[in-house]
Order: sequence, then C-alpha cells, then structure tokens
Amino acid sequence: MDPAWLVGAVVILAAHFVFGLAGFGVGLVAMAFLPFIMSPAQAVVLMTVYAMIFAVVLFVPLRRDVTPRAIAGLVAGSLLGTPAGVWILAVASANALNRLIGLMLVVVVVLEFAGRLPRRLEARGWGFGAGILAGLIGGAVGLPGPPTIIYATTQGWSPRTFKANLQAFFIVNQSVTVGGYWVAGLLTADVMRLTASYFVPASFGIVVGMALFNRVDAARFRRIVFVVLLGAGVLLLVGG
Repeated sequence: MDPAWLVGAVVILAAHFVFGLAGFGVGLVAMAFLPFIMSPAQAVVLMTVYAMIFAVVLFVPLRRDVTPRAIAGLVAGSLLGTPAGVWILAVASANALNRLIGLMLVVVVVLEFAGRLPRRLEARGWGFGAGILAGLIGGAVGLPGPPTIIYATTQGWSPRTFKANLQAFFIVNQSVTVGGYWVAGLLTADVMRLTASYFVPASFGIVVGMALFNRVDAARFRRIVFVVLLGAGVLLLVGG
C-alpha cells in the first residue's frame, strides 16, 4: 500500500470525524496536513468536493431548522468573493499557497485561544463582508469556514439552527467554488481519482463523528484540535 495514500486516508478520516462531530473544521484539519503529501491545489480542490458532498449529508436531518434570510448576506457575499479566490489558486505557486494556508491556520488558532471574537454583529453588512471573505479564502485555500463561523457565533442561533445554517451556506458556497475550479481547469482527472480513492475513509470519519456527537467532551476535544492545527500551520508558514 502506498504510504502517501495511507497518510492521506488517515488525515481525511480525522478531518471528517471532526466535521461529523462539530459540523465544521473539515478544511482546517485536512489542509493542515494534506499539502505535505500532495500539491496544495489538489488538496484544496479535493477537500472542496468532499465539503460540498458531506454538507448535504449533514444538512438533510437539519433542513427544517435552516433560516434562509439569515444567511442571505453570507451567500451573496461569497458569490462575489469566490471567483477571485479561484483565480488565486489557479495562478499562485505551491510555496505561496502553502504559506497562505499556514498563515490562515495560525490566525484562526490565535483568534480561538485569544477569545477576541465579537459577541454580537447585527448589521446586515457584516454577513455580506463575511461572505466575501469566505468566498475569497475558500476559493484560494479551501478554508471558507473561519469567517463564516465567526459571523455565525455572533447571531444568537440555537445549536441546531447554527449547524443547519452553516451547512446550507456551505452547500451553495462549495458548489459555486467547485464550478469555478472546473472552469479554471483545476478539477482534473487526478483530483477525481483521489476523491474516489479516499471516499471510504471520509465517509467512515463523518459517520463516527456524528455517532459520537453527544459522547465527547467538545471543549477539550476542540482545544486539542487547535493545538495540532497551530503546529501544522507554523510548519507550512515557515517551510512553504
């Protein structure tokens, strides 16, 4: 068995376990490690395809809890930001992409541990701005989650609505992003082959994560995940 494939399978399983457990974080975990075993562009497109597929899986049982008007600004903003992000992915070098991924990971972890996030953002413009940033970062490095989650945590949604709205947004955002990758020639045969080869570990991870949703100490688990992300982010940022 190819050692690189085996490492990728473990990373993708772990990323989807986190996603099944928390409803987000799949890109953060996967992009912290996949660039070490494949090109960053392949990793970004691969995980975006998976994020699109599994967002639907998580959304279906929560579909009655979604509030479309609450995410309208996020969606509209992401439609504007995504094309620029796809362009960055298409033209940037592998070293530049690795450093950008590393920078994003470090910034997210620092914000998490510093607790510097706002408690309430009520103006509609905040959602639109978060959507633009999510589209830009998601298209470029496969990480639309951080700005989206930061905005969502300030809206006072119930836990089910929080998770439902995130998945509804990700379905639209990731579908548009995948379409952009196809137009830009980034959705290659190699990426589709990798998608097929890792589908079983990804599916297993998300099923186990969903099954353990009520049995894991979420706070402690989150801290462990972010410590690991910080280390990987520093390595990518320094090593390129």
